[in-house]
Amino acid sequence: MSTDTTIADARVSSMANAIRALSMDAVQAANSGHPGMPMGMAEVATVLWGEYLKFDPSAPDWMDRDRFVLSAGHGSMLVYSLLHLSGYANPTMDEISRFRQLGSPCAGHPENFLLPGIEATTGPLGQGLAMAVGMALAERHLNAKFGDDLVDHRTWVIAGDGCLMEGVNHEAIGLAGHLGLGRMTVFWDDNDITIDGPVNLSSSEDILLRYQAAKWHTVRCDGHDADSIRAAIDAALADPRPSLIACKTVIGKGAPNKQGTSAVHGAALGPDEVAAARKELGWTAEPFTVPDEILSDWRKTGERGKAAHAEWNERLENAPNRGDWEQHMMPVGDLASAAVERFITDLAKEPKTVASRKASEMVLGPLTEKLPSLVGGSADLTGSNNTKTKFTDPLTAENYGGRYVYYGIREFGMSCAMNGMALHGGVVPYGGTFLIFSDYARNAIRLAALQQTRVVFVLTHDSIGLGEDGPTHQPIEHVMSLRLIPNLNVFRPADIIETAECWALALETSDTPSVLALTRQNLPQLRGKGDENWSRLTNKSARGGYRLKSAEAERKVILMASGSEVHLATEAAKMLEADGIGADVLSMPCLDLFEQQDAAYKEELLPEVNPSEILRVSIEAGVTQGWERYTMARGLNIGIDRFGASGRAEELFERFGFTPEAVTAKIKAALAGN
Repeated sequence: MSTDTTIADARVSSMANAIRALSMDAVQAANSGHPGMPMGMAEVATVLWGEYLKFDPSAPDWMDRDRFVLSAGHGSMLVYSLLHLSGYANPTMDEISRFRQLGSPCAGHPENFLLPGIEATTGPLGQGLAMAVGMALAERHLNAKFGDDLVDHRTWVIAGDGCLMEGVNHEAIGLAGHLGLGRMTVFWDDNDITIDGPVNLSSSEDILLRYQAAKWHTVRCDGHDADSIRAAIDAALADPRPSLIACKTVIGKGAPNKQGTSAVHGAALGPDEVAAARKELGWTAEPFTVPDEILSDWRKTGERGKAAHAEWNERLENAPNRGDWEQHMMPVGDLASAAVERFITDLAKEPKTVASRKASEMVLGPLTEKLPSLVGGSADLTGSNNTKTKFTDPLTAENYGGRYVYYGIREFGMSCAMNGMALHGGVVPYGGTFLIFSDYARNAIRLAALQQTRVVFVLTHDSIGLGEDGPTHQPIEHVMSLRLIPNLNVFRPADIIETAECWALALETSDTPSVLALTRQNLPQLRGKGDENWSRLTNKSARGGYRLKSAEAERKVILMASGSEVHLATEAAKMLEADGIGADVLSMPCLDLFEQQDAAYKEELLPEVNPSEILRVSIEAGVTQGWERYTMARGLNIGIDRFGASGRAEELFERFGFTPEAVTAKIKAALAGN
């Protein structure tokens, strides 16, 4: 590190103590929080932010900034202190003083949607580090496309023992090492303490050897010695591999009676210990006050980044590929709809009977051709998920410019990495696995929704229709359980046209992730007539549910279904009509979007009448719970409220009553009051 950026040791100490003071004051005021980690990692954070990190406090979304992720999100006061001290507009000192209180952006764990400068929502341990892998991957991919002049930044992570113990850590570091993401550095807060007590109560593994086995560079440092920290960072920067820096620290450093114990991990120090810590640190300022000289030192840390940002703006202004850059960074919604428009209008002329997973692959062809920011992948199920196209070459350590990631059997790690890619920007990620394995990835899917990221989870083999693999692989509760996650659009398309429409919608919604639940078995094309002049304005799936077929005889039944069961509903409707029973058929590809429609539209499809006059029926090859919202108390819910069985798909559908004859019989019995 050059002498013009190196901070004198005495200044590092006083700047670090500002972090300690703010952290213990905020936690004490809230009487809730985790002061130990921020106090223990204060010198590491000071050296990183003061001498190495590239950032501009006046432009938190500058594309070529370094990414800093506090994976150990429970220690949130560390990043709140860093943002405030280094000159970000928020959090203000007033907001810090209301730490963890309703209305303050200084939440218990960092939330990316509350504060500019928070790169990721962290707290579920391990996921911050795993998302950082996606950020580092996005940086290398964009660098390969646009060069060092426009993309040349690093990803830095502070993680604790919990982050390194969680299973997703193994998945994440394996992927990062395999892809050689050498511009990623993780600082491990090696303080030997967890909530329960010393780490040796639960763990005796050699962390550095594990990382080395995953093709990482490792180095140790004294986390309270600035020169040792610098030497470790410089060693990491000089190595082409991703790096783990083991920072030996004392948790709660500065609290004389509690430091080094689990007592400072997750509780306020108490007024007596706060007073003792102030004396120990020589900190005489009042609570939530930083002396002007120290604050001035901190505010200088952002000046390097402001200059670097100005230089980057100048390079962009004069870049020969500026037009390509700006086009790449444009919203993809219009392009997505344009890409599927011809696809759908062609289907109106030549219908296709294909599985919706195959339909997804077919529509991904024009999407990946027209949208260069789309980066796909699969958790070792490429041939089953149908997520690769001829336009997506493999993204490897030798070719970061590729657009298809082989994630390996790492469903959770893949989903976290996709979140990180989306948060980084410049990349629109999608990735596939079986729907049943969404259980492995569920918390990352939830975080995608919470963080408002545009990630597309392609989840195939969506029912007992997958067949012989049996109940361990046959999702029953999964579609409905995913619908429970707020701000997540769960699409279950009925045919190839709906599949294309759902893809267009998934790519239009920049603040909402999407699930595409797709079949293994073939589905007939139910749409075509009326779609000859399709456009995004006529996208029927956009309303979440629509009338596919109107009753011919007097309406007595409203059938509603999603996915593969929509065709079943249309066949049952034909049989009912043959007996003079009028039946509407509603296709419901996305209940989440249907819930957003106005009352008049819902009333048009589902009129409020006596159940004895019109019977509402739901049909879905999954749990029936949840459909009562639409069928009402005396409606009929046809589904599967038990685990499946091993056998051919058609045999399973017959056994579980998913045939037109069985469905029609149940409806007639319900109409008769039986």
